[in-house]
Amino acid sequence: MAEIVYPPVIATARTLFRIMDYRFHMEGTEHIPRSGGAVLVSNHISYLDFIFAGLGALPSKRLVRFMAKEEVFKHRISGPLMRGMHHIPVDRGAGAGSYATALRMLKAGEVIGVFAEATISRSFTVKDIKNGAIRMAQATKVPLIPMALWGSQRLWTKGRPKQLTQRHVPITILVGEPLYPKRGDDMGELTSELHTRVSGLLDRAQRTYPEIPQGVWWQPAHLGGTAPTPEEAAAMDAAEAERRKD
Repeated sequence: MAEIVYPPVIATARTLFRIMDYRFHMEGTEHIPRSGGAVLVSNHISYLDFIFAGLGALPSKRLVRFMAKEEVFKHRISGPLMRGMHHIPVDRGAGAGSYATALRMLKAGEVIGVFAEATISRSFTVKDIKNGAIRMAQATKVPLIPMALWGSQRLWTKGRPKQLTQRHVPITILVGEPLYPKRGDDMGELTSELHTRVSGLLDRAQRTYPEIPQGVWWQPAHLGGTAPTPEEAAAMDAAEAERRKD
């Protein structure tokens, strides 16, 4: 497919990264194959995660096509960009079409990016994950690659004002060894294993981060931060879902 939009977007992002002097630390990028299909599964802590997850694939010279909620594609600014980069809109009420599109692109050798928690984690831990990414990897016989991001929540996350003018923010991107799910494998076991791997990468990213202050909003509760606990975050998500029904 023609790449008219993606390369200039990447060039612009890299320029902004240099201006803002983000301090990137990346490990494991060699696990992303240089050719062929793959499903990349990352944790989700920021509205900017697709940018940084995509950055982790660039050392392998790959462009990631992310599955993202349909509303992003309807925005007057982000919509044309998302469509131009061939990302995949997801209608949460009718996801069969986006799933079929993802399968077609995987079979064509694309890397598909999935945030399997579906929504941003307010607790900055890994929430329960959906099995759609696993099913896609099974159906197309491609590797399933876990990833963890840390630091992006400091720039823009759910329930907090944007802080996009911050400079010198460390951003950690860790890519784990791939899984190769096969048809007939136990879905529960695969989902648990994927959750364990993403959680392990995230824990390592958090514990090796250059800044580990106590009592700050962007640090998880179990590491001394004031972010909601997973239980508190789940209650907040449930309350938000109820408000949307009204």
